[in-house]
Amino acid sequence: MKTDLISLLDSAKQHKKENDVYLRGLRNLKEDHIFTEIKKIHQEVFTKIDCMQCAICCKTTPALVTNSDIKRIASVMDISTKQFLRKYVLEDINGEMTLNGVPCRFLKEDNSCSIYADRPEACRRFPHTDEKEYPRRTSLNLANTMVCPAAYQVLEQLKNVIPVV
Repeated sequence: MKTDLISLLDSAKQHKKENDVYLRGLRNLKEDHIFTEIKKIHQEVFTKIDCMQCAICCKTTPALVTNSDIKRIASVMDISTKQFLRKYVLEDINGEMTLNGVPCRFLKEDNSCSIYADRPEACRRFPHTDEKEYPRRTSLNLANTMVCPAAYQVLEQLKNVIPVV
């Protein structure tokens, strides 16, 4: 049975405040224990959720890009980094760069990515639910549950395994 991805996102919105409190509480726990559990949960969740059914992240959130991402993708596209920057990148006043536009200009109709093998590091790591730094990224993790049903499910399962006082 397919997981109802939209229902999961609705639930994430309903539990946003409670999840924020929980995520803040994780900061006080031992990172190694959390990391061991979250890796297991992440693997289990991603056996049940197919990102290709969803792609909400690509449809709603511009991906962060680094200079190395830009060089790599531009090279594969056989254009200069300057051309890539002009055509595909926005830079904010703090120097942070994102792909310009949502949905992502590299997202294809079937929810696949036209630059998948060379996609930005931020896309490779999203939704960051299998990273050791998870307990320290409260705002990022909470935001990810609003656009990623898998991130929400990871968090919900983590709450069942690791209680926070």
